Amino acid sequence: MALPTLTPEQREAAQAKSREARQARSALLAGIKSGDETIPAVLDRGKSDPIAGKTKVSQLVRALPGYGPAKASAVLEQAGIPEDRRVAGLGSRQREALVSALG
Repeated sequence: MALPTLTPEQREAAQAKSREARQARSALLAGIKSGDETIPAVLDRGKSDPIAGKTKVSQLVRALPGYGPAKASAVLEQAGIPEDRRVAGLGSRQREALVSALG
């Protein structure tokens, strides 16, 4: 299936939208890293906030101070969450398991 041909204006609008999404996701992860945001709060608003919902759970865990790739993978495995799962795709039991694994 071929991608549709975009006009320069459509391409620029799409690039601006993706740039804004990346900046918002970066701000969210920076908030986690600084302690202004908490994982349970981000998980709770994952269904209503598209930026939080489209963020990978592994990125959220790695944004926590002291959690690198190995420790984050261990926490996700303990909680039974696949590496590529996004926040909006978590069930209530997975959210609870993640919070208890981090706590």
